[in-house]
Amino acid sequence: MNKFLASILLSLSAVCALAANDINPKLSGEWWPSRWISCNDGSAGGYGVWHFRKSFDLAAVPSEFVIDISADNRYILYVNGERVATGPAKGDLFNWNVDVLDIAPYLKAGRNVLAVEVWNSSDAKPIAQFTMRKGELLVQGNSDASEIVNTSGEGWVCLHNQAYSPNEFTYYTGPLECVDFAKYPWGWERPGYDDSKWGAAAAGMQAAAKGARDYPGRPLVQTAIPQMEYTPQSFARVRYASGAEVPSGFLNGASPVTVPAGTKAEMLLDQGCLTTGYPVLTASGGRNATITLSYSESLYLAAEGEQKGDRNQIEGKYFRGTADKVICDGGAGRTFSPLWWRTWRYLKVEVQTGDEPLTINSISSFFSAYPFENQTTFEAKDRPELGDMLEIGWRTARLCAHETYMDCPYYEQLQYFGDTRIQAMVSMYNSSDSRLVKNALLQGHQSIMADGITQSRYPSTVQQFIPSFSLFWIGMGYDYWRYRGDEEFLKTLLPDYRRIISWYEARLKDNGSLGRIPFWFFLDWAPGMANGEPARETDGDSALQDLLFMIALDNVAQMEKSFGIHAMAEYYNSLRGRVAAGFEKKYWDAGRGLYADTPAHRSFSQHTNAMAVLAGMAEGEKACTVLENTLKDKSLIQATIYFNYYVNLALEKAGMGDMYLDRLDIWKGLMDLGLTTWAERPEPSRSDCHAWGSSPNIEFFRIVLGIDSAAPGFSEIEISPSLGSLTRVKGSMPHPKGEISVGYTVNRHGKLVADITVPDGVPARFVWQGRTYPLEAGRQTIVIRKED
Repeated sequence: MNKFLASILLSLSAVCALAANDINPKLSGEWWPSRWISCNDGSAGGYGVWHFRKSFDLAAVPSEFVIDISADNRYILYVNGERVATGPAKGDLFNWNVDVLDIAPYLKAGRNVLAVEVWNSSDAKPIAQFTMRKGELLVQGNSDASEIVNTSGEGWVCLHNQAYSPNEFTYYTGPLECVDFAKYPWGWERPGYDDSKWGAAAAGMQAAAKGARDYPGRPLVQTAIPQMEYTPQSFARVRYASGAEVPSGFLNGASPVTVPAGTKAEMLLDQGCLTTGYPVLTASGGRNATITLSYSESLYLAAEGEQKGDRNQIEGKYFRGTADKVICDGGAGRTFSPLWWRTWRYLKVEVQTGDEPLTINSISSFFSAYPFENQTTFEAKDRPELGDMLEIGWRTARLCAHETYMDCPYYEQLQYFGDTRIQAMVSMYNSSDSRLVKNALLQGHQSIMADGITQSRYPSTVQQFIPSFSLFWIGMGYDYWRYRGDEEFLKTLLPDYRRIISWYEARLKDNGSLGRIPFWFFLDWAPGMANGEPARETDGDSALQDLLFMIALDNVAQMEKSFGIHAMAEYYNSLRGRVAAGFEKKYWDAGRGLYADTPAHRSFSQHTNAMAVLAGMAEGEKACTVLENTLKDKSLIQATIYFNYYVNLALEKAGMGDMYLDRLDIWKGLMDLGLTTWAERPEPSRSDCHAWGSSPNIEFFRIVLGIDSAAPGFSEIEISPSLGSLTRVKGSMPHPKGEISVGYTVNRHGKLVADITVPDGVPARFVWQGRTYPLEAGRQTIVIRKED
């Protein structure tokens, strides 16, 4: 590992320390002593990168040195030359995140230096990025001792780094970078750097926490999530190279690549799987040479279109992707790493040298994403490929979770609440860390417009409305309540839930159905659904509109009742009854044994029939008949990757979970195409990574192993496995009070041996073939013979 990599690798203890502090209570809801600072040369306001430095002396290393730090748009913090943190996490202009960091582990007795890189993408900023005053930095000490580093303007110096310019612009993710090494102030972050010619930073607006009186904008809130993971990773192999010889030790940093003068060289690096992170390239010499780093999820079968074929194959295919670029200055050991993380499986390096040869000393990267830890285990002796599915699903979920959940890491990088509901469930089933789930719920609240519904995605500077996603956002809160509790927080969301319900209620017609819901009523990228919307009549009358509304009413009614607001629960139950009263007459088709999408009975879908079961419109034997017909009749509009989550949920509710393991063909097909993450939709797919496809990372535990919450907060456990044809399977998952582990063996005579461990203090039960067996805390073995 070269010196650059070693200098910025965070230790686990340091990462933990960064997340273990709170804003000083004296600063909460108040104006702060610190001010936002910027460069005093007039450069702030447009696209740019700025460096700030603050030198200070300490008599001894303190046990704690907590600071609050933020920037507009973003920052990277170095302490005595070590990379410590990045931020602020995505928020909005009324909820501007500030990170609370204990930097004591990086300090020393004597002279210390805080160095902060701040950048602003200006008009080219990503859709998710808000901005108010561009190129500003804020640092506030959290105690009397640490206030020595306050950005009051005194002692802070600044330099506009003119090496940066935009290389490319993508509508969703912002500009990629072009860096001219000749203009770069090398070593600016290190303690020994001479900053005597830098200008004094200009002090601007005084900072204030949210709640301060008469504050004009960008009020500060403490970041609710930890720092992102930042872990070194290496490329798997070089797939091809031309123009220069690539030695065998290149990818592990042992042997450099030399590109002769006057040469165009190219090499394609394969990560082995899709990833998100920061590529790091170190080069020497080659004055005026250019190096372009291009990023792609996969190669394409044609110059245009979305067909990609086998993701492992590159022969005869086309590379298309976004790119960063550097212009070399002839210096030794020059290192480039982009300011914002990139997404790739394939990284293409293109070099054009001039009069001098260029040496590429090394290229590697740092993986970056939300620091989830997978706390599950799963092993099926009969079906080892299921473990591969879980690995792919967890990778997909991780790459789609950074400072927010996001639909995909390569394209939009936006937190769509329909996607996020499934992502949140993946998190709660696979990890005990629910902070990103709660953050997503909070950001849904922040997105709500005066009309009464959430935006489809948030944070976002471009408003978009998908009213169905407002109902799924309610469902996400319901899921959070069922699996994590947190009643006091969820009570604060009840007014939002009521506003959404009222928005829908205003569109109810006399016949009990909703009128045509405006905006984009997206449901699934299913063939037969134009623009992803279900069939609807001109004036509404859509089974799916009505069903989603009924399910949301039921979710909110349960929470209202549990939280003690019985009148609202009764009202919502009554409203649900009004919608349900005419549902059967309008939508049930007795001849087909299915629910139609509209009263005209011209369109039928798996979506409507699955949601009818989930809404309780079909129960018992009827639910089983509906679902059997739904799966058997291929003339129905078929659910794709996303909405199969709800189809499988309906199967589980109807007691048909044993069919689940036979319904994985979509995922098997993606594996056959060499995907290492789940695609947005079956081939052809624009995006190779959409976490709404990670539902098996829920269903293997909830349906197959049968582990589920039986009461709010997972305060009761029900274990009701649906093993299908499996004869030996075991697994475990986290619970708020510990771990749940199960192991099942079924012999050829149908005898079941269940080895189950549940946490202390949690009532639990085991259900098998219609019979219920109480469970005790700790480990136990249950033997059930077929004749029993």
